[in-house]
Amino acid sequence: MFPASARFLFAALLTFCMTASFAERADRDQPVNLEADKVTVDDSNQISTFTGNVRLSQGSLLILGDKIVVKQDKDGFMQVSARGSPASFKQKREGLNGFVEGFGEIIEYDTNAETIMLHIQARFTRDLDEVTGENITYNAKTEVFQVNGNEIASSNESEPGNTTPQRVRAVLQPKSIPVAPASEETPPNPIDTVLPEN
Repeated sequence: MFPASARFLFAALLTFCMTASFAERADRDQPVNLEADKVTVDDSNQISTFTGNVRLSQGSLLILGDKIVVKQDKDGFMQVSARGSPASFKQKREGLNGFVEGFGEIIEYDTNAETIMLHIQARFTRDLDEVTGENITYNAKTEVFQVNGNEIASSNESEPGNTTPQRVRAVLQPKSIPVAPASEETPPNPIDTVLPEN
């Protein structure tokens, strides 16, 4: 375990390269900052394993977990795998005041594709909308999410190997529709309308 002073220095060094100009840029252009109780670095394979109250941030993106493994490719992009009970992520929506949030026992984040995948008892919220399923994929660039349920074994023992798809659940809130103000002129009552005689 690193002493508090070493963790602070590590976080300070990672944050040092941030400047005021980053504040207006997309999250993917910002540095990745990590804090944890312990880190193991494998330089030959470009893999770092962070354990103990791990916090990863990149711009407005925040991922929390008990353990986060980061693998960096030759181009500098990162594959992040977070585990927790549950692990969580939160990110500000582009150009809007709202946030998206997600939870799952495993969260995978690809900094190149800007995709976040939630696995096992996954839950995803966007504003007041919420979906749950075993696997949820969210694309931060397009703000599109996809939810899948796992296939689970059927309880019917007479049909071995029979599987039943697990259901996906969603709660989608209606968008508020502005109500037009009432007109001062009262429209004619169709019953009172006099028809011309033939």
